[in-house]
Amino acid sequence: MQILVLAIIIALVDQGIKYYIQSHMILGMSIPIISNALHITYILNPGAAFGLFAHQTLLLIAVAVSILATILYFYRYIVTSHWLLRLGTGVFTGGAVGNLIDRVKTGYVVDFVDFRIFPVFNSADIAIFFGVGCLMHVLLFVRDPLKNTPEPKTRA
Repeated sequence: MQILVLAIIIALVDQGIKYYIQSHMILGMSIPIISNALHITYILNPGAAFGLFAHQTLLLIAVAVSILATILYFYRYIVTSHWLLRLGTGVFTGGAVGNLIDRVKTGYVVDFVDFRIFPVFNSADIAIFFGVGCLMHVLLFVRDPLKNTPEPKTRA
């Protein structure tokens, strides 16, 4: 249940921010937060990260739906797993749903975080990145990620 609540909160926050950007900015408009370092720049991205697979909306929707279906299939194992696996899954899922909503509505994803040295991205992308980071940490460093037990203490 916590995973679903977290995913819903992440998706709602993402959609709220994107709605605010769309209703208060003109496409292509850029507002400096830290001059030449961080801007809020409203763009529409027809692809995935870095513009990959541009205008392949059906493919990107199918990939997102497949990932969400896989998470739902394994949900019964995830809810009793290591806390970081649950956190990563919830945050990742929320981000994926946020971007999926954009793609289904318009075929584009609203991007707005602009560091000027990196492609423009959005809050859902941040959630996906953080969630994948949590999942990678669990897969690489947690001995038994499907058990919700504290890590054993080692003696130095």
